[in-house]
Amino acid sequence: MLGYQYVPPSQSDRGVTNIGTAYAVWTEVGAVGTVLMGIILFNEPTDFWRLFFITTLIASIIGLKVVSN
Repeated sequence: MLGYQYVPPSQSDRGVTNIGTAYAVWTEVGAVGTVLMGIILFNEPTDFWRLFFITTLIASIIGLKVVSN
């Protein structure tokens, strides 16, 4: 069932002309997801700096999507 929910980057980013931007966005999504799952599932520490940099990554994802269009 999980396999049906996953959409490969090549299928979902067909409208993106800059493949470098698409790769950077997918990499950052994976990094943020990994950190958040570590916090939720494994009770990793959530101090100010960790949350600050996660927020910075999310802002970078949004910024890359905005300027790439």
